[in-house]
Amino acid sequence: MQLTVWTYEGPPHVGAMRIATAMRGVHYVLHAPQGDTYADLLFTMIERRDRRPPVTYTTFQARDLGGDTADLLQTAMREAYARFTPDAMLVGASCTAELIQDDPAGLAQALDLPIPIVPLELPSYQRKENWGASETLYRIVRTLANPLREDPSDPRAKSVRAVCNLLGPTALGFRHRDDLAEVTKLIVDLGIDINVVAPWNATPADIARLPEADFNVVLYPEIALTTAQWLQRNFNQPYTRTVPIGAAATRQFIEEVAKLAGIDPALAQVGAEQRSSWYARSVDSTYLTDKRVFVFGDATHAIAAARVATKELGFKLVGLGSYSREFARDVREAAASYGIEALITDDYLEVEAKVAELQPELVLGTQMERHIAKRLGIPCAVISAPTHVQDFPARYSPQMGFEGANVIFDTWVHPLMMGLEEHLLGMFRDDAEFNDTAPSHLGGPIELPQALAGAAWSAEAEQELHKIPFFVRGKARRNTERFAQERNVGLITIETLYDAKAHFGR
Repeated sequence: MQLTVWTYEGPPHVGAMRIATAMRGVHYVLHAPQGDTYADLLFTMIERRDRRPPVTYTTFQARDLGGDTADLLQTAMREAYARFTPDAMLVGASCTAELIQDDPAGLAQALDLPIPIVPLELPSYQRKENWGASETLYRIVRTLANPLREDPSDPRAKSVRAVCNLLGPTALGFRHRDDLAEVTKLIVDLGIDINVVAPWNATPADIARLPEADFNVVLYPEIALTTAQWLQRNFNQPYTRTVPIGAAATRQFIEEVAKLAGIDPALAQVGAEQRSSWYARSVDSTYLTDKRVFVFGDATHAIAAARVATKELGFKLVGLGSYSREFARDVREAAASYGIEALITDDYLEVEAKVAELQPELVLGTQMERHIAKRLGIPCAVISAPTHVQDFPARYSPQMGFEGANVIFDTWVHPLMMGLEEHLLGMFRDDAEFNDTAPSHLGGPIELPQALAGAAWSAEAEQELHKIPFFVRGKARRNTERFAQERNVGLITIETLYDAKAHFGR
C-alpha cells in the first residue's frame, strides 16, 4: 500500500454509497470505525446534496474491539430498519472493519428482517470506488430483478413502442444529472419509452421491473456494464456500446439505439443543434488546430475526450491515460490508434511527471490534473471525476448529447482563448493605451513615453523593427532601448534587437 496525498478513487464502500444515495427506498448499513463517516462530506459538500446519504454506521471505537463488534452491527441494522423502514437494505464493511471479519452478510441474514437484504463483499485492499459502485448495482439487480412475466392485461404487453432502461447514473457522478436529461430527450424524440432509470432515483420496485424492457442503454460502463451483461445473459436484453459524448458519437448512439428499437434514426437527427461542429470549423485555427493536448481520467471520459479532441476539434493528442485499471485494455487500444502509449496509473505523481515531460498546450483531466496544470502554467479543463464542488454547477451542463458537445466545446476552448488573452494583457501592460492611470478611451491626457537618451538605431535595426506588427512595435522599441541603455550599448543593431527580445521573452 502506498501513502499518498491525493487519490483518484476512494475505497469500494464509497462506490456502494454512491449507489445507495442515488436510489430511493434503500438503506446502507456500513460496519465502520469512528472516523470513516467522512464519506458523508462527499455528497453534502462536494455534490451539495440537501440531505445526507441513507447510510447508518456502526462507528465502533478501539475499546469495542475487545467485545462483540458483531452485536454492534446487528443492533445498527435493527435500529436502521425501525427508524427508516426501507424497502431493501445493503449491508457491508469499510476497509478497516473488513479486517475484523465479522461477516456482515451472515449477521444480516440471521436477523430475518422482512425486507430484501443485499450483502456486499467489497475487497477494499484490492478494488476501488468505481468497481464498488459497479458491484453494488450488480448485486442489487441480481437480488431484486423479477423473472420476466407476460401479463396480457399489462399495457406494455400491447404496446408497439420500444422500451428501454437507462443504466449507470449515480450520486456524485460527473455531470450525471444533466447527461441523464440530455439522453432522455434523445430517447423520447426517437419515440422510445423509458422503463426504468437505475440507479438514479430508482426504488427496489423499479429494479424488479428492469427485465420488462427491450434493451438497455449503458451510459457509464464503469458503473453499469457488468449489470447490463448479466441482464443480457438472463433476460436476452441487448445493450448499447456507444457512449454519446461528442457530436459524432451522439449520432452513432442514435443510430445504435434506433437499430435496437427497430425505428428510423432520422427522427432524432432532425433539428439537432450541433453548434460545436460549426464553431470548431469557424474558430481561428491558431486556437485549435494541432494544439497539443494531454488527456487523463476515467476510461469512458478519457477515450471520448481523445476522440472529440482529435476528430472534432483538430487537436493533436500527445498523451492519453486512465486510472481505471478494469478498463486498461480499452484505453491502451484507443491510445495505440493515435500512435501513442497509454498511461495506466493511479499515482498522480506519475501523471504530473508525464505532463511535465510532454509540455502540452492543454490538459483535459480530473480535478487533480487541474492542480497539476495550474502549477505548470498550462490551461486545463475538467472532463472526469474526481471532481471539485465547482464541477457540480447549478446550470445545465451535460457532457452527453448534442448539447453536451456544445458544452464541451466551450469548456475546452475557453482556457486556450483565456491563455491568449492573458498573453496579450501581459504584452500591453505598460503601453499607454492600456495604462490604468490614464486610459485613452476615457479621454484622459496621454503622455507618450520618450525615447531613452543615448539610444541610436542602425538602419538595418530600424528596418527589422518595422517588420514587427504595429500594435507591439512601440513596446519592442522601448524594451530594446532599455536593454541597450542598461548594457551601455551605444548603437542598437539587429543583434541587439534580438538579444533584447530573448531577454524579455524569458
